[in-house]
Amino acid sequence: MVTARAPATSANLGSGFDTFGVALSHPADTVSVERAAETTIEVSGAGAEFIPTDPERNVVGAVADALDAPAHIHIDKGVRPSSGLGSSAASAAAAAVALNELYDRGYSRHDLVPVAAEGEAVVSGEAHADNVAPALLGGFTIVRSDDGATSIAADLSLVACLPEVVVSTRDAREVVPDSVSMADHVETVGNAATLTAGMCRSDSRLVGRGLDDPVVTPARAELITGYAGVREAALAAGATGVTVSGAGPSVLAVCEPGERRSVAIEMVEGFADAGVGARAYQTAVGDGATVL
Repeated sequence: MVTARAPATSANLGSGFDTFGVALSHPADTVSVERAAETTIEVSGAGAEFIPTDPERNVVGAVADALDAPAHIHIDKGVRPSSGLGSSAASAAAAAVALNELYDRGYSRHDLVPVAAEGEAVVSGEAHADNVAPALLGGFTIVRSDDGATSIAADLSLVACLPEVVVSTRDAREVVPDSVSMADHVETVGNAATLTAGMCRSDSRLVGRGLDDPVVTPARAELITGYAGVREAALAAGATGVTVSGAGPSVLAVCEPGERRSVAIEMVEGFADAGVGARAYQTAVGDGATVL
């Protein structure tokens, strides 16, 4: 048996739609694999009852097929499905690393990015790598359309606040504008460059400024009950920037280490003020998938 852990992730980061991602130190999924004649899947943990065990409908089944590595696979979910925290990517990345080790395929973590992205396609219909790249490589990642991915190590404190609501990926995609003005384009490029520089410097102020996005985030924020109040509360508590995590409903805040607890408390209370229960993860930029 081989067991691997892969972290939750946050994609887009405001200005980096379908391009940026970051690994979180926690929560995470754990996947155990054993050789078998054909792939079977068991799931436990957060939201397990909503995850199909049919290999043709589960991300890890697609990964096993892509690696020609049939196995009995057990997924222990630490990342709730439909959270905006890369739940399916965490399972796909952990399975890719574990099966690569079990069958001694010899692929690097970079090689496994398109493999795990094929697993993501089972859920989203497209092989997006903005979550699987940080889940595999760790740190802050930038993905390109040619399946290339760059990873940058960063030391930043984060809070991911997950409300007890669901935002479907389909709805989150449908509200994204089909076109943008030149002014919004220029602003977004400038913010994305600022965020990247901030990650290279582990500068929470620059990263916080770079999260601003005039196009995608405002549209998706409308799908999250209480978002405006939560964002305002986090900034008042010391966050340097706030944005929607992935497709939502999680909300991601960047802050200094000493402000993390107060930011987490205020974000949960902000959702409570809107009549929504929530939990906050006091987390940080983390490592990618590892064999345990």
